[in-house]
Amino acid sequence: MAVRYYTDDCNYRLPQKRLTTAWLRTTAREEGYELGDVNYIFCSAQRLLEMNRQFLGHDYFTDVITFDYSDRKGTRTVAGDIFIDVETVADNARLYGATKTGEMRRVVVHGLLHLCGQKDKTPRANAQMHRKEDKYLRYWEKEEKR
Repeated sequence: MAVRYYTDDCNYRLPQKRLTTAWLRTTAREEGYELGDVNYIFCSAQRLLEMNRQFLGHDYFTDVITFDYSDRKGTRTVAGDIFIDVETVADNARLYGATKTGEMRRVVVHGLLHLCGQKDKTPRANAQMHRKEDKYLRYWEKEEKR
């Protein structure tokens, strides 16, 4: 099982891929799952807008769309494709006063948390998602210091 990183219609390169993969593996285990085949596809705003329209029927920009292929009940293995709009992530970083890299890490773990079954459509679920993102971002800081 592997985490793979791709680009589609952009030039983005995620820094520290090996460390990111280890961090994601730790996150999945902490959530009670094993990390299966997970593909991160970094793309343009236009590409993700087209996907949002085609697959979800939404006509707006978003930072991440997760396609879940997990077997959470059988093997408790998470798998899927996580598409991330690098332009919207950069815009959100400016909006929230975060670094681009920090905001990208938040979105990367956000996608994985969706694969682990975390929802974010209600105010309560969204608050829980943010708490988990913050928790795993603290894990990143510990991992990075090793």
